[in-house]
Amino acid sequence: MTLDGAGRSGPLRVVRVLGNGKRRFDPVEKERLVDAALEPGVSIAGLALAHGVANQLRNWVALRRRRQASEKELTVLPNSAPPAFVPVVAVSATARPLAPSARPTSPRVRLRASLPNGVRLELEDADAEALSAMIEALGRCDVPAG
Repeated sequence: MTLDGAGRSGPLRVVRVLGNGKRRFDPVEKERLVDAALEPGVSIAGLALAHGVANQLRNWVALRRRRQASEKELTVLPNSAPPAFVPVVAVSATARPLAPSARPTSPRVRLRASLPNGVRLELEDADAEALSAMIEALGRCDVPAG
């Protein structure tokens, strides 16, 4: 496929035809056609008819625009969104581990937390020290009142 100055030429090259009749086009030519369709003043319908992809080009252009919008959205995070991650609090290790018989026995607990962004956190069979560190970390989150 070669696009002339007016953006017109022959049909798009088909690289595969599926059993149900759907066609797969050369990806490089397809991207060039979408680029040409996004040029100002170009008729998408006319370009699609000239290349034998009557209804498909409009869908490809819409997919490209959605993809570009989502990429832009990923790079610019809104200020109002809560953080996706909770900071981790490091617990200092003791110089030498206690003997199994000398270890204090503390009750084991379970902690479940649901963050405003939909993330769920579950801490099972934790001792009091781990539970305390997790509660401290969760308390540091800036959650907007709402």
